[in-house]
Amino acid sequence: MVTPRVKAAGGFAAMKYVLAKGRSVGSIALYKRLRSNNACKTCALGMGGQQGGMVNEAGHFPEVCKKSVQAQAADMGKTITEADLRKLSIGELSGFTSAQAEAMGRLTFPIVCGPNDTHFRRVSWDDAMQLAADALTTTSADRTFFYASGRSSNEAAFLMQVVARAYGTNNVNNCSYYCHQASGVALTSVYGSGTASVSLDDLGTTELALVIGANPASNHPRLITQLINLRRRGGKVIVINPLSELGLKRFRLPSQAKSLVIGSQVSDLYIQPHIGGDIALMVALLKGIIESGAVNEAYIAQHTESWEAVRDAAIAAAWDDLVERSGVTRADIDACVELLGKAKSAVFMWAMGLTHHAHGVDNVRALANVAMSRGFLGSPGSGLMPIRGHSNVQGIGSVGVSPQLKESFAKSLREKYGVVASTTPGMDTYACMNAAHDGRIDAALMLGGNLWGSNPDSRWSTEALSRIGTSVSLTTKLNQGHFNGRARTTVVLPVLARDEEPESTTQESMFNFVRLSDGGTPAVDGEMRSEVAILSDLAQRILPRDRFDWSMINSHDSLRRAIADTVPGYGAVGDIGNTKKEFEIPNRIFHDGVFPTASGRATFRRVAIPEMNRPVDGFMLMTIRSEGQFNSVVYDEEDLYRGTTRRDVIMMAAEDVARLGLNEGDTVTVRSATGSLDVVVAEVDIRAGNVAMYYPEANVLVDRTLDPESLTPAFKSVAVRVECRGT
Repeated sequence: MVTPRVKAAGGFAAMKYVLAKGRSVGSIALYKRLRSNNACKTCALGMGGQQGGMVNEAGHFPEVCKKSVQAQAADMGKTITEADLRKLSIGELSGFTSAQAEAMGRLTFPIVCGPNDTHFRRVSWDDAMQLAADALTTTSADRTFFYASGRSSNEAAFLMQVVARAYGTNNVNNCSYYCHQASGVALTSVYGSGTASVSLDDLGTTELALVIGANPASNHPRLITQLINLRRRGGKVIVINPLSELGLKRFRLPSQAKSLVIGSQVSDLYIQPHIGGDIALMVALLKGIIESGAVNEAYIAQHTESWEAVRDAAIAAAWDDLVERSGVTRADIDACVELLGKAKSAVFMWAMGLTHHAHGVDNVRALANVAMSRGFLGSPGSGLMPIRGHSNVQGIGSVGVSPQLKESFAKSLREKYGVVASTTPGMDTYACMNAAHDGRIDAALMLGGNLWGSNPDSRWSTEALSRIGTSVSLTTKLNQGHFNGRARTTVVLPVLARDEEPESTTQESMFNFVRLSDGGTPAVDGEMRSEVAILSDLAQRILPRDRFDWSMINSHDSLRRAIADTVPGYGAVGDIGNTKKEFEIPNRIFHDGVFPTASGRATFRRVAIPEMNRPVDGFMLMTIRSEGQFNSVVYDEEDLYRGTTRRDVIMMAAEDVARLGLNEGDTVTVRSATGSLDVVVAEVDIRAGNVAMYYPEANVLVDRTLDPESLTPAFKSVAVRVECRGT
C-alpha cells in the first residue's frame, strides 16, 4: 500500500513548501502580497480584503494555506517569452501535462494561433481585439457563447454578461455548472435560496459537523482549522468518503503550536460508503433517526412541509437493502445516528462527491432531509453548506453569469440601463459544448478557466472546441485548454491578477460575504490589462452607442453602482469603493426558521434510491484532485497526503488488487464506455469495488451522463474495467 511521506497533513511539510516558494519568488515580496488588502485567489472559504491578507471575516490571523501560497507565487514567477513560443509547436504544447503548462509562467502579451499556424505568435493588442470583434460582428449572436471562471471579479463578470445580453445572446454560463450547480438547484427547491444557509460564525458555535463527499484537507485546508477547533470545544466531526484521506483524520495546524508538534485529530467517525451510495446512506440515517425517536417533531411542524411522504418512505425501506446499496455497515449507520441524535446543532457540508453524479441534485436533497429531521436548518449553529471551489464562483452567479436572469434583475437592467435581453433562452455550459460539437458556435469568449479540462469525455471536448470559429480567452497563464481546446482561430489575452488590478474589485465567499480587493501593481513586467478594460474595449468595438448606458463601464465604481441598482442583495456594493465596508448579503443566512419560499417553510423532498448498475466484473470510478493541485491546475505531481508520486495511477483497495492477481506498481488499462487509459496500480484505503483516478487526466474515461436537473456531468460515478498489462 502506498505510504504518505507524512503522518499527518499540514504541519512542517507545508511550512517547508511555503519557505521554498518564498525563496523562488522572494520571501518578502511574497509575504507582502499575501498580506495585501486583497481577497485570497484560491478557494471560496474566503479571507483577505479590507482587514488585510490572511485575515478572515471574523478578524482571525493568520488565515493562510498552501493553496494560497501556490496561487500567489504562480503569479510572481517566470514569464513566457516569444522565444518559448517559437521553440514549442502546437503539437508539442498539446502533449504538455497540466503541471508543465503551469510551469511555463505568466503570459504577458497577446497571442494568436490561426488555422494555418503551427505555433502561437505574438500580436498587438489592437490586432488581437479586432480579431475578437470581427468574430462576433460577422456572425449571429445565437451562434456564440460567453463563459466565466470563478476566479474573476464581480465587476468583470457583471460587465461580461451585460455585454453578452446587449450583443443579443443569453448563452452566458460559468464553471459552476460542472461543480455546484446541483447544490444550487437542490437548495433552492428546499429553502428558496441556492447558497449556504450558514455564516462563518455558525461554524464557530456548532456542536457537530458532517463532512460528506469532500476533502478539505487538500482543497480547502483552512476549513480543517474550523473542524479541529470544533472538536476542541467538545464537538464532533463525522466524515463520509469512500476514500480514506489522511488529512481528514489527522492534521498539523501551523498556526497552533501544540497541533504543529503532535498533530490534531480531525474526525470522530469516518464512514466509507460505495461511490453513488449516498442516497441509500441518507435514507438509512433518516430511518435510524426515526426509529431512535430523535426526530424534532416541533421544528418540523413549525418550519417545514411535506415531511410525511419522506418519513413514510424511510420507514418502508428495508435495512438489508440500505446497507447493501450504501456499502455502509449497520454499526456505522447507528454510530452516525447516535452522534446526530445527541447534537443540539449541526452544519452539513459537502463538495463534488455529492454533486458529480447523475443524481447529484437528489443527493443534496437527501442530505437536507436528514438535517431537517433533526431541526438543523435555519437556526444559529445549524444549516447546509456547500464547500465551493473558486474564490468568486458564487459571486459570478450572483451578478448574472447565467443563461437565465431572475425577472427582477432583467427588469432593472432593461429599465435603468437599456439592456434588453434576447427572448431566446440561453444555453448552459454543456449545451454550449454540444452546440460547438455540432458546428453551431462561431465565436466564444472565455473569462478565465480551462473549459477543455473541465469537460467530460476529453476526445469529445477536443472535437467540440476545435469546431468553434474563433475563441477568445482572458487568462493570466496558459493551460492545457489553450492547446487541446483550440478553436480554428484562438486569441489569448493576458490579464492582470486580482492583486495587480489598477482599480478595486469585489468577490463573494461561500458564506455570502462580499470582500473588497484593493488591487496593486503587477508582479511581472508586460502588457497585461485588466479584465474590465478588455471587456470595455470589446464592447465598444461590437455594440452600437445606443445599445446601453455606456457610463456604466467608465470605472469599477460605476460598474458597482450598476450592480447595486440591479443585483438583488448587492445594494451595499454601490459605494464600497469609498466606504470600504465589506458586507454579508442580506436574506441568505437563515437563523429564524423562516425561509424565502412561498410558505416561508423549508420543504422535504422525497428522493428515490438510484440503481447504480455496478459492473459485475468492474468498478465504480470517481475522479479526484490531489493535494498538489487546485481545480484543473496541477502545481506538483506528488500527492503528499496519499503517497502517490505520479498522476497516472488508479487507486484501488488491496483486496481488489489481490482479486485481480495484480501487484502494486503493475501497469493496467482502465476502460470505460468512453475511452481507455494506461495507468499504474496504487493500493489505498478505499471501499472495495470502487476506484479513484486524478482529474483532469481521467476525463478521457468520463462519459457525458448528466444530472437531468442541474445538467452537471457525473464525474464521480463512472463504470470501468481494469485489465492487466504486465509490469
